[in-house]
Amino acid sequence: MRIIVVALGFLLLCSCKTQNDSSKLDESTTDSHPSWIMQGNIYEVNTRQYTPEGTFNAFAKHLDRLKEMGVQTLWFMPINPISLKDRKRDSTQLGSYYAVADYRKINPEYGNMDDWKNLVKTAHEKGFKVIIDWVPTHSGADHYWLNTQPDFYEKDSLGNPISQFDWTDTRKLNYKNPALVDSMIECMKFWIKETNIDGYRCDVAGEVPNEFWAKCIPELRKMKNVFMLAEGDKPSLHEVGFDASYTWEEFDMMKRIARGERKAVAIDSILAKHDTLFPKNSIRMYFTSNHDENSWNKADFGTMPGEIHAPFAVITQTLKRTVPLIYGGQEEPFLDSLKFFVKDTIIFGNYKRQEFYKKLLTLRKENDALAANASYTRINTNNDANIFAFVREMNKNKVVVITNLSAANQSFSLNNNKVNGEAKELFSGKKEKITSDQMMSLPAWGYTVLVY
Repeated sequence: MRIIVVALGFLLLCSCKTQNDSSKLDESTTDSHPSWIMQGNIYEVNTRQYTPEGTFNAFAKHLDRLKEMGVQTLWFMPINPISLKDRKRDSTQLGSYYAVADYRKINPEYGNMDDWKNLVKTAHEKGFKVIIDWVPTHSGADHYWLNTQPDFYEKDSLGNPISQFDWTDTRKLNYKNPALVDSMIECMKFWIKETNIDGYRCDVAGEVPNEFWAKCIPELRKMKNVFMLAEGDKPSLHEVGFDASYTWEEFDMMKRIARGERKAVAIDSILAKHDTLFPKNSIRMYFTSNHDENSWNKADFGTMPGEIHAPFAVITQTLKRTVPLIYGGQEEPFLDSLKFFVKDTIIFGNYKRQEFYKKLLTLRKENDALAANASYTRINTNNDANIFAFVREMNKNKVVVITNLSAANQSFSLNNNKVNGEAKELFSGKKEKITSDQMMSLPAWGYTVLVY
């Protein structure tokens, strides 16, 4: 679910480091984040829609393919059972994943607890990390807490539990109640202890008081150095322990550029703004699609159609601070929106973008110039209105990224000595000598990634 919050002001960083490094998985940190995420990536799994069966066991058959593609972190959309009361549309439909009926149980659509544990275990054995979607702002409309703990909910003037926004299949939780705070933290601990997950993607995290996260996240990290992703773009979420947050504003700007409404240089203003707002070691999750944008706005096939998608995908994979997201089906690509409340299966078989993503994901994993905390320098060209170029560097490794964010062929020169030298182009494999004064050109929506 998507809520955009604009925050103003300068913010300081509060590090929330693990207090227990005894897990069998990698628990070391970099800039207070789990070290494995710094050159990692996220792949969103919509279990219901991923296979005809819509189960954990059916999805598991894709693990080897995704491993070969370079996927590292699997984010599973909510795996909890869905409330029956007030289901969206009508009661015969499967309902919203985000109307949770029980925070400690598995949605029987997907299998059972043993199926889930086996999937996590198998994924770990193959080198994946696993995070799950968590819905802390509200429960489903028939969660048992409504009967056993009615004070866990916010109420109207008549004493009835309320819904947020148009989410009439849910009831809003009351974080002024300390018992609710403790219960929610215990539910989150349950999945770490019982199934060994590696973190959480927290739905509309900015709608939950920061005081909750400031208490919750350190308690989770006493168990394991979990990766915490906030669905939100409030800088203060990083202050209370989140590793990464959404780049809604950056994504909206990319869509405007794709429509021809803004020029490539507009990205600079967004990045400069966020450099002042966000802590320096914050990680931002860049994307060209996710379940919300796909279901409601036809991303990426409707917002960045055809070849327009590619340069923006390159940017999401290589920009500063990024941990990039791929939504399940983008590698096909599945050129349709997945319905939200009913079964609507992704059709796989061609995997036309899989090699494209593999090259980017592999480079990110193997070259620390693309680590989230590697340096970033904008390369000013003589055609900045259309050409967006930058260099990433760390430990004597260097990657130069050049994209043409326009619908016409563009010529340009790179006015920066950092580009001088011999480089290998990522997608063609060709080596070439690059100089800052040479004239270059890219076709409409073209891109090149140079590895030095």
